[in-house]
Amino acid sequence: MPATASAQRRISRLATLTAVHRAFHWLHLHQPQLRQWQLELVRIPAPPFGESARAAWFLERFQALGLTNLHLDDAGNALAELAPELTPELTPDPSPTPYSLPPTPCTLLSAHLDTVFPANTPIDPTEEKDSPRIHAPGICDNAAGLTALLAIAAALRFANITPPIPILFAANVGEEGEGDLRGMRHLFERGPYRTRIAAALILEGGGTAAAIHRALGSLRFRVTITGPGGHSWADAGTPNPILTLSQALTEIAALTLPTDPLTTLNVGHISGGTSINSIPESASALLDLRSTDSTQLVSTATRVHQIFDDIVTTQSTTATPLKLHIDTIGNRPAATLPDDSPSSTPSAPSTVTSPSAPNSASAPPTPTSLSPAASPPSPSAAAARAAASTPSRSGTTPPAAKPPSAASS
Repeated sequence: MPATASAQRRISRLATLTAVHRAFHWLHLHQPQLRQWQLELVRIPAPPFGESARAAWFLERFQALGLTNLHLDDAGNALAELAPELTPELTPDPSPTPYSLPPTPCTLLSAHLDTVFPANTPIDPTEEKDSPRIHAPGICDNAAGLTALLAIAAALRFANITPPIPILFAANVGEEGEGDLRGMRHLFERGPYRTRIAAALILEGGGTAAAIHRALGSLRFRVTITGPGGHSWADAGTPNPILTLSQALTEIAALTLPTDPLTTLNVGHISGGTSINSIPESASALLDLRSTDSTQLVSTATRVHQIFDDIVTTQSTTATPLKLHIDTIGNRPAATLPDDSPSSTPSAPSTVTSPSAPNSASAPPTPTSLSPAASPPSPSAAAARAAASTPSRSGTTPPAAKPPSAASS
C-alpha cells in the first residue's frame, strides 16, 4: 500500500542519519547499563495499585537523563518529556514543577510499571552464571519494557536527537489485573495530554519481531452468589452457593466459543465458605472474557450472564432464595488501527508468540522500532491504544511495541 511504501522510505532515510547511528552505537556499548537498570527496577515491588516506589525511581532516572517536565500525574504515572528546542519566549522558568506549553501534538512512548504479582511476592532476581538470562517475577513483564523506555531516552539524548514534536515518556500504572488500564485511561481521557497525543508506541515484554496494531478486547466480572447459609445437617436442603456457582461454571465451560473471531473465557479465581460442615453464605468467581471482536465479546458476556441468572433462579426456593451479583471489574475495548495509519502496516502480524521461559529474560538489547508522529488519532485508533494489553510473562529478548492482540493482563 502507498502508506506502507512511504513509511518504509521514511525509515530508510532515518537509518542513514549520523545521529541515528550514534544512538544505536550508545545502545550497543551500554548493554551492562541496561542490565543494571533492569536488575534495579525489578527489585522494587510494584504490585497492582502499589507502583509508587517504582514510579519515584523512574522520575530519578528521567531526571538523570536530562528529560524535562518531570512529574507524577494524578493517576500516579511517572512522566517526562524530550522536547524540541525551545525559542527564548517559550523557554519555561526552571523549576521542579510541571510547566505549561502551547498544546502542540506529542508522541507517547510508554511502558507499564506494575507487575501481575501480589504484594510480598519474593522478587530478588537470580542471574545464571555465564549467561545473560535473569530470572525474577516481572523481569520480562514489564521490567524489559521499562528498561527499553530508559534506553531509548538515553540513546536519543546521547545522540543529540531533537524531535520535531515532544516525546512523552510515560511509566504508567494500572495495566495489570483489576487496574483496568487506569494509568492509560487517565492519559487519554482526563490528563492534560489527552488532546495532544498524536501517536503512541507501547513497550511490553520480550521480543522485537513484531509491532502489533490490533487491540484485544476483554470484559472481566466478579460473580457472587449469596444465600442464608446454615449447618450441613440441621439446615440440609438449603441452597448452597458453592454448588450453584459450580453448576453454572460447569455449564459455562461447555460453551462452544468461536475461533474466528477468536474468543476465550477463563475462570481465574473462586472463593467461598468458612468450614467443611457449614452451608456457605456466599461463593464468588472471577471471570475473564476476551475477543478480537467487540460484538462477539458482548454476545458471549450476555450468554454467560444468562446462564448464571437461569441457574440461580432454578436453585432458589421461596423460603431460602439465592441472590446473584455480577460486577464488571474490567472493560477493555477491542479495536484496530486503520490499514493506512502511519503506525500500521499490512506486514505487521497481529499475534505474538512469546518464548517459553516464564519470568525470565536476558538483558534487553537495542529496541529497533521508531514510530513517526501521526495525525490526531481517530476514536478507533485511540481505543486500540487505550485497550493495549499484555502478552505472556516470559521472554528472552528485548521489548517491542506492545501487542494489543496478544493476551492482555
